[in-house]
Amino acid sequence: MTKLFCSVPERFVNPLFEVFDGGDFVLSSYRDVESDLAEMRIFFEEGNPRPQLEQALETVGVQAEIFEQSIADEDWKFAYRRHFKTELVSPRILVQPEWEDLAVIKFDPGLAFGTGKHETTKASLQYIDELSSEMRGASFLDMGSGSGILSIAAAKLGYTSVRGFDIDIAAVESSIENAKKNAVDVEFFKYALGSVEKRDLGVADVVVANILGPLLIRFAGEIAPCVGKRLVISGILNEYYSEVLAAYVEMGFEEISRKTIGEWTTGLLKPVSKNQ
Repeated sequence: MTKLFCSVPERFVNPLFEVFDGGDFVLSSYRDVESDLAEMRIFFEEGNPRPQLEQALETVGVQAEIFEQSIADEDWKFAYRRHFKTELVSPRILVQPEWEDLAVIKFDPGLAFGTGKHETTKASLQYIDELSSEMRGASFLDMGSGSGILSIAAAKLGYTSVRGFDIDIAAVESSIENAKKNAVDVEFFKYALGSVEKRDLGVADVVVANILGPLLIRFAGEIAPCVGKRLVISGILNEYYSEVLAAYVEMGFEEISRKTIGEWTTGLLKPVSKNQ
C-alpha cells in the first residue's frame, strides 16, 4: 500500500476532494490543531494518482510539496483511529469509539477523598490499570477507600473479590452508592487500621493503601500480611518516600517501580519471600 500526502491550508481540503476524478484509491485528511494546515492523504495499491493530485492542486490554486510513503497494508485502514478519541462533545454527551476499552466511572465523591484528579489517586489508578492486564482476575483490597473510586475502577477492570474499607462511615456510605451507580459488586465496610477490635482482612492479590506516609509506616505490620502479590503504597510526599519504602523493605518487600507526580510519590512493591 502506498500513501501520497501533502499539507495545505484547511480551507482547500474540500475543494481538492471535489475536483478529484474517481479512481481506485482512498482519500482522507487530518487537521493539525496547532496550525491552519491539514494533511491530505491518498491511499492506493495500483497505479499512481500523483498526476491527478498535481492537477487538483493547480485547479484550486494552491502550492504544496507532495510526498510518497509505503505503508503496511492494514495500517491505512485504521489510520483514522489515531485521531478519533473519546471526547465530551456537549455537557451531557460523551462519544467513545468502540475500539477504546475504557472503564468509565460515574461517581459523586461527596466529602470523601478521591476524585481521580489528585496525584496520589491518579498514580494509584494507573497502577491498578497496569496490573489488571498482568494479573487477570486478581483479588483486590482498597485500604482507605474514600470515595470508592479505586475499588470501582478495579471492579470495572476485571478484578475479583473487590473490597474496600475506610475509617469514615460517611465515606463508606458514599462508596456503596457510587458502586451501585456503576453496577459493580464491591464490598465496602467501616474499619480503621490499628483498631483495638481487630478484623481479619484476609489476603488479596493486590492491595492498595492510599493513605498518608506516616500511617503507612505506623501500620506496616498490619498491612503487609494482607498482600498476596502486589502492594501499592500511596499518599506519600516525595521527601518521605524513602522512609516509607524502608519500612516495607524491612517487612520483606522490594520495590518494582514508582510514580512521582508533582510533590507525591506512589510505589509498587512485591513481597520478596513469595517470589511473585
